[in-house]
Amino acid sequence: MKMKTIILMVAVAALLVAPTVSAQDTTSSASQVVDEDSLMTAAEDSWILIIQQDVSVDEEIVLEGEFKNGDEVDRKLALYDQDDNYNVTDRYTLEAPSITVASPNTRFKAGIFVGDVYVQSENFKLTTGFTVEGNVYFENEAAKESFTIEGGATVTGNLVNNW
Repeated sequence: MKMKTIILMVAVAALLVAPTVSAQDTTSSASQVVDEDSLMTAAEDSWILIIQQDVSVDEEIVLEGEFKNGDEVDRKLALYDQDDNYNVTDRYTLEAPSITVASPNTRFKAGIFVGDVYVQSENFKLTTGFTVEGNVYFENEAAKESFTIEGGATVTGNLVNNW
């Protein structure tokens, strides 16, 4: 009996002194967004925000932290449905006053964002027909120089140097 107690005490002590790892230091999972609450949680916790319906929120969205998709640093806002062959089958709209991109290697794929985008991090990409109905503000030169727009993506407003 005494040996079981000692083993249990050692196990508890090991758990108490073990280093903790934040969610942003690990590979995170995908998050399905269905409303403002799930959107804000996903913006904090997930490498990919999957939105498969139109969503409108009243507060600013902030994407910050370094997230991984497998072994690669990656962040994705996905406003679409796709078939088994990864073809976009439907696009959705996210509306907010603004979204701040402070996570490196963030891409917005398909769909529409209505509001302004503030880019603080490098390698921000608009792809696969994504539309920003608003302005894109670059908070520093590195963010602007590493920005790419491809695959029919568009910005209806202006690209603005904000430094």
